[in-house]
Amino acid sequence: MNLTNNTPMETQTQDDFIMLPTNDVCFAGLMENPKVRKGFCAAVMRVRPEEIAETELLPTHLHREYADDKLGILDVRVKLIDGVQINLEMQVRNYEFWDERALFYISKIFSDQLKSGDSYGMLQKCIHVSILDFIRFSGDKKCYRTIHFRDDDDNVLYNDKMELQILEIKKLPKEVQTEEDIVHWMRFFSGKNREEFLHMAQTSEYLGEAYEALQKLSADDLKRLEYEAREKALKDYNTNMSSARNSGIRLASNVCRLHSQHLSNEAIASECDISLEEVQEIVALFHQ
Repeated sequence: MNLTNNTPMETQTQDDFIMLPTNDVCFAGLMENPKVRKGFCAAVMRVRPEEIAETELLPTHLHREYADDKLGILDVRVKLIDGVQINLEMQVRNYEFWDERALFYISKIFSDQLKSGDSYGMLQKCIHVSILDFIRFSGDKKCYRTIHFRDDDDNVLYNDKMELQILEIKKLPKEVQTEEDIVHWMRFFSGKNREEFLHMAQTSEYLGEAYEALQKLSADDLKRLEYEAREKALKDYNTNMSSARNSGIRLASNVCRLHSQHLSNEAIASECDISLEEVQEIVALFHQ
């Protein structure tokens, strides 16, 4: 592989557009490349890529036993040759129930391994990887962590067959100060321009492959349309949430102002065109 001669970066002079891996459409596209998938899964497993013999993409729609069961749709679901499954999720906005969502997904993946009559001994390890473009743990500077079931008193591992990994790319230091592959991949996923992607591509052949795959995705017209539609949806969501927050703040402020003027809750409800219950909730918060 040659990153300096005749690469798409040099020939693509009119359109310097490049996708960002924090977009889940781009991230899923990158993981369709077997070599990229192998490199990142090796980083997740903390082994050398040569130790990952094979990876297989599995369907991302989780099985529903009953028609009204919750439908789970994953970003990327990978199975290793030894049966280990890895669910890779890219999340760019602070999802209110992300922890519960992660537990739901890993539980579904774990239980879906067994068919009727199968032994529990057939269950293989499942790993849920949350790649977050927001800060989940604000009390420290750790940018990635691994979570297992452990005894509360002596911290002894109960079982390692269900594992959560949380990668907070917002907490990455300005310079990579470790040789751990997982941090290099986090740096690549957080890239914002070609220069940053190219810099990380030069650190390993697997990140080099990821950079080439990223360029091919960016040059694909259909993938670009899908990517831009996803970007627009995220921007629209953020705009709507911001507008809702601002409206809520204005409403609460108005209710508190009228309450301070000793208006009854009924009068405030009529003035603000909201229910009496909503007024009571806001007033209760005001007095906390």
